Amino acid sequence: MQAGCCYIVGAGKLCARGLQPASGDLLIAADGGLKGLMRLHLRPRLVIGDMDSYRQPVHGLPLLRFPVRKDDTDISLAVRLGRQWGYRRFRLYGATGGPREDHFIANMQLMAGLSRQGLSVRITAPSFELYAVTDGELCLQTKPGQIISVFSHSADSRGVSLQGLSYESRGLHLCSAFPLGVSNQATGAMARIGVTQGTLLVYQQEDARFR
Repeated sequence: MQAGCCYIVGAGKLCARGLQPASGDLLIAADGGLKGLMRLHLRPRLVIGDMDSYRQPVHGLPLLRFPVRKDDTDISLAVRLGRQWGYRRFRLYGATGGPREDHFIANMQLMAGLSRQGLSVRITAPSFELYAVTDGELCLQTKPGQIISVFSHSADSRGVSLQGLSYESRGLHLCSAFPLGVSNQATGAMARIGVTQGTLLVYQQEDARFR
């Protein structure tokens, strides 16, 4: 098991916030994510995907190429590889779909499923961070007024606790059919979101005032 983090960069709109792989971390370009990494002068360990978004030759980097007709997205393939190498923490960039918003929905499903398997997954986008937590607790560094929304990805999420937010709660029941947890706000420097049974997706808005 690797103690580091696996960074995966897809072909969607990329921001560099927190994209600082250290020793022991793994950086993977998923198809067109290689373009963004080249602009940031970051060299991935390898490139993986069907290469329908990056159509130029790949020079000087290992390439794992897959057919376009397949049952996995490029980011899902990259996650699978990271897991094979022993990583349990994943940060996804360029994962909000770009011109293909359906891929963002696919990535939300992916991160929720991985969370249910005990893995830590986070999507970093230009305007927000998205987390998944299953039967556990998530601690977030926040600023007063920052938007925090909590959604149940599972049909039911029970024992939901919200601390450090304008609307606090303990023992809350959220369900996937009604967005009760949308548009809460942080009140201080830290928020805690917990759930005793179920999977939550937690949205944290990135505001220029808080950078």
